[in-house]
Amino acid sequence: MNNSGVFTKLRPISLLRQLSNCSDSTCLQALSNSVAWSIYLEQGKITYATHSVEPFDRLERHLRRLSHQIPLLTNEVRVQLRLIFELDSHSQLIGHNSESTSQPPEYQAIYWLVSQEHLHSTQAAVLIQELVKEVIESFLLIKEGTYELTEALYKMPKICRLDVEKLLERCQARLENWQSFVPQISSPYQRPHMLADSKFPEKDLPNLHQITNWMKGFSLCHLAAILNQDEIQLARQLYPYIVNGEIILHEPDPPFDRLPKILEEGCLRRSTPTLFPKLITELVNTKQEVNTTINTFPNLHEENIASVERLPQISTPAKEKFQEPTISNNINSPAQRVTAATISAPKVHKIVSVDDSPTILKEISHFLENENFSVVTINDPVKAVLSIIRHKPDLILLDLNMLGIDGYELCKIIRNNSIFKRTPIIFVTGNKGIIDKVKARLVGASGYLTKPFTRAELLKIIFSHLT
Repeated sequence: MNNSGVFTKLRPISLLRQLSNCSDSTCLQALSNSVAWSIYLEQGKITYATHSVEPFDRLERHLRRLSHQIPLLTNEVRVQLRLIFELDSHSQLIGHNSESTSQPPEYQAIYWLVSQEHLHSTQAAVLIQELVKEVIESFLLIKEGTYELTEALYKMPKICRLDVEKLLERCQARLENWQSFVPQISSPYQRPHMLADSKFPEKDLPNLHQITNWMKGFSLCHLAAILNQDEIQLARQLYPYIVNGEIILHEPDPPFDRLPKILEEGCLRRSTPTLFPKLITELVNTKQEVNTTINTFPNLHEENIASVERLPQISTPAKEKFQEPTISNNINSPAQRVTAATISAPKVHKIVSVDDSPTILKEISHFLENENFSVVTINDPVKAVLSIIRHKPDLILLDLNMLGIDGYELCKIIRNNSIFKRTPIIFVTGNKGIIDKVKARLVGASGYLTKPFTRAELLKIIFSHLT
């Protein structure tokens, strides 16, 4: 199968429904506003879906939620995953523009989690279901774009197959919830900021302390992941204060600003499935309004997954290591959500930044001011070890290329000290190669921040290792 089309108005719902009636294995690739969507289908079922905007950021958010219920899915495992599989932006661009439809690296990462027995295959199926739902939600908002249907060439075993109609129903219901916040909220990647003189009653916002503590440049989407909440639930909590002007929303940081905005209410219509067995040139979108309400957390039962295929030649992790995958209880169950009562007052975290560039040190200090951090800067890498031992930081930012001693060697020396066996060490470097990332993991690095970086990127990686 090899079809393509250019639309003044792209009709994603009709396109997906047409493909659900096809028996071929194919990959639907759509392009809009420099964002590339890839949706993989087999015999009319979706096996995976992704888009080109920060796929590993998306995976990390969903893995973070799963980690509350899966003890083996530790922060160290998630960092290792990114170091092994995450491509730099240049490699991702080449991958999306290549003629062959290769396996997305984050899908390979999920498969690796199962093969290494960090995830049960059924838990991996639920993870994929949630990732696919988020991608399809954004895909349904495309108004203009191009598409192409290509052969699905990837050879890794399928983890699950998802029913198109059920996915569309869920995604449309969530989008209708988002539409209730328009025009105040137009994207889950907008960044809330609380005005200095705003005061919220604790009874109105029970987790106020948590939210205000983390409202430091994070988007609604990222805040929800940190707080182990659903994005719509968080938006509903903040919405009255946004309307009153006590919380203002900044536009999404790049590259999230390229994703389509939430449509005004009434623009998203549910279409009845067409009966044509093959993709036709003109896709007919029969509009039908369906009034549907959903809970903030829709139940995610295993029967909602079209079929779960066990991975061949992979030993299934011992049953007692995992809770039974009653999906609605495994992810974000109310009893397991973080509440204000479980969080102590925020501590001031001490961060040591080692770099032989005064400019970089000044920039990092500037980015972290007004936060709950005490920043110690060291511009002499030779003297860094003694200073680090004296200050005993909660996290270390370490430049990779310095005069006198490189970051790899310095990281090894720090890790050899028992005091810092578990201290997060983040490499800050201009090197983007996969070899550099693998080498960083081998010497004990916890994460990797590529120069140049934004304040939001710095805060994101720091908070991910301090929570």
